[in-house]
Amino acid sequence: MTPYTAAYRGSLSADALSMPVHWYYDREALLREYGVVDHFIAPKNPHTGTFMDRTHYAALNEKGDILREQAEYYGMAGIHYHQFLQAGENTLNFQLAIELYDFVKERGGYDADAWLERYIARMLEPGWHRDTFVEEYHRNFFTNYAKGKPPRECGVSDKHIGGLAQVPALVAALEGTSLEELRAIVKEHVGLTHPHPEALRAADALVRLLVAVAGGKSIREAIGAEAGDWLAAEDIEAWIAAGEEDNHVVGQRFSAACYVEDAMPSSLFLAWKYADDFKAGLVANTMAGGDNCHRGAVVGGLLGASSGVPEELRVKEIINH
Repeated sequence: MTPYTAAYRGSLSADALSMPVHWYYDREALLREYGVVDHFIAPKNPHTGTFMDRTHYAALNEKGDILREQAEYYGMAGIHYHQFLQAGENTLNFQLAIELYDFVKERGGYDADAWLERYIARMLEPGWHRDTFVEEYHRNFFTNYAKGKPPRECGVSDKHIGGLAQVPALVAALEGTSLEELRAIVKEHVGLTHPHPEALRAADALVRLLVAVAGGKSIREAIGAEAGDWLAAEDIEAWIAAGEEDNHVVGQRFSAACYVEDAMPSSLFLAWKYADDFKAGLVANTMAGGDNCHRGAVVGGLLGASSGVPEELRVKEIINH
């Protein structure tokens, strides 16, 4: 397994480990209801703190019907976002990462318009996935698509870290491509659904970090060289030296929520701190709650590229396609 493939696999592992406790902002409830999540487990209802009861989507027509059999759970209290997934299975955004990896490998390269066709077809395919929660960017994209907008114009200015979920997969599928070409392809790809300057900046940083680590730099060297604009190395070292707990840095210094201005530095902190221990890093990310699944693109990607993915945390790609 090359470092690029390990980065991709590591991102899947981080997502799958976090999946049952995704978007738990009450860490005491997380610990009480699941304990320390250090192996793949299935989610359970009810989800403490779920916002499914405040999430709504009405398809304008059949071109926007992406919820299908899951639609009945929107607006319902207590529902787990990923209630029908099995232990070790990936959430929707990472199922799409697997789809993207396969797509690029099949074609021998990346084509944005062809990918949009594949993305639209999969999202509208009945039963393709069993994930209840369909993130906001999908709902916005398909609302625009249902209005008749061309696929290239359906993305909205979204800066959630979920926009990085497919980056390790795309970089791995294009292994051997030059750094500058990779950066351009990833910018085009992420811009299809997340054309926000900060989302694009975060995606570009992740590409440079993955290439640096795959090329032999340590995670800490790579972060210091490529991501100082997101988080200064001296700050990380100072917080660690002062004994600050992970849930203070991710939760107090930075929000545990989805927005990249907090989620990206949170991810870099965890990758730096646990640079030598893949499993400990993934467990720490999981137990920090919030948008732990999507932080996994960065944490799992970097740790995987650096040290590989242990057998016990390798995802079995149980995807209905």
